[in-house]
Amino acid sequence: MNESLLSFSEVLESLSDIGGRLLNESFDVSSFCFKSVETDSRNVVSGTLFVPLVGERQDGHNFIQPAIDKGATVVFVSRDDELVETFIERNPKVAFIYSKNTMTALQRAAGFYVRKFPSLIRCSVTGSSGKTTTKEIAASILSQKYKVVANFGNYNSETGLPLSVFKIRGDHELGIFEMGMNRENEIGEIADVFRPNYGIVTNIGTAHIGILGSRENIAKEKKKIFSFLDENGVAVIPSGDDFASFLSEGVKGKVVLYGVDSNPRIKFISDDGLEGTLFSVDGVEIRLALPGRYNFLNALGAISLALEFGLTAEQIKRGVESVKLLGGRSELVKGKYTVLKDCYNANPDSMYKALELASSVKVPGKKIFVLGDMLELGADSEKEHKKIGDLLAKFDVDMVVLVGDEIKYALLGKNGGKPLFFVYVKGRDENAMAQAADAIKSHSSPGDFILLKGSRGVGLERILPLIGM
Repeated sequence: MNESLLSFSEVLESLSDIGGRLLNESFDVSSFCFKSVETDSRNVVSGTLFVPLVGERQDGHNFIQPAIDKGATVVFVSRDDELVETFIERNPKVAFIYSKNTMTALQRAAGFYVRKFPSLIRCSVTGSSGKTTTKEIAASILSQKYKVVANFGNYNSETGLPLSVFKIRGDHELGIFEMGMNRENEIGEIADVFRPNYGIVTNIGTAHIGILGSRENIAKEKKKIFSFLDENGVAVIPSGDDFASFLSEGVKGKVVLYGVDSNPRIKFISDDGLEGTLFSVDGVEIRLALPGRYNFLNALGAISLALEFGLTAEQIKRGVESVKLLGGRSELVKGKYTVLKDCYNANPDSMYKALELASSVKVPGKKIFVLGDMLELGADSEKEHKKIGDLLAKFDVDMVVLVGDEIKYALLGKNGGKPLFFVYVKGRDENAMAQAADAIKSHSSPGDFILLKGSRGVGLERILPLIGM
């Protein structure tokens, strides 16, 4: 694409309701052009629109000059002061566009950009856990029929989603974008950017309950993914979730419920532990390499959407069996030990699922669970971590290593009176990882099974090289 992603007039039109205007009136608008969009000055390349965001701790306006030095050609600003005037004087060939809020400006421009592709099939995925996995599986399957664009990793937030949609190009036929949240109405805002006509909800759990207050509020927020469905749209909803009826209410399009026994075309065959799940679609056997019932349910959501688009069983098989997920999501690592590395994210729901899976697998040696903090639980942190301690007695485990600051509350759990060998390591720094690794090596043998599960901010994967993996 050699022309600007948005023209000068399109940018001003997209920002008209938030006071969008060109600050440097002497700028030659005929030279206006940007071919990428960034909010991090370190990622700027030649021909970038740089959007400086203003947070509690940092003001992105302070990084405007470094962004320009790296090639930014257009800059959104929400300040019209001496600092910005200095940047304008120094950089007459850069367009400075003012609006009341740069975050809102990014979203407005992104929404306008999406609307330039009216024939694009728009699909989204949200849920308390499993949304990135579901999105990656769906993208892999749907790419067997369509030219697909999707957000990278979990670029699913108020900034990540708008940045992601600027990757859409004219030859793309279908977009599937994940939507996450960590505050009220974040899903509503980014749904308005992309306006999906097809949506999958993975589940309604307790992730971010410390922010939204209740699962009911979480369900209300997640349901906003269906706000732009019309009568031709499809809402894919987990039949086993206790909020399934609520999520289905008022949906304008078709509601498709998915679960292990929801669709006669899909047959569960066997749960093969760490080797994944074997199932069939229309009689065609398919192996999902990702272990765990929860990952099979994620796949069922993606497959249910694919069936609505008329994909064949053979296409679904190719998509499922070629899926490649980001490292750290139910990743099996084999070597001195057998390690299930699931430390990309953690909340009470995903923690329980990981423990359940790790407990169910048959291994020749001992089982060691290395558990890190579940972050962003707010006032519920102590209660939810204590529940993990209560639950551990239900699982087949020989040793538990707790790493972090909040996971200490798991020690308050009763463990059902079951004697378990616990090691608690405070902190998340390199020294904490070294202590955890020493504890594992002191009480393990080659061939033992290790589960690594914790929030991304803990960084439990750093333990692997320390234990010879």
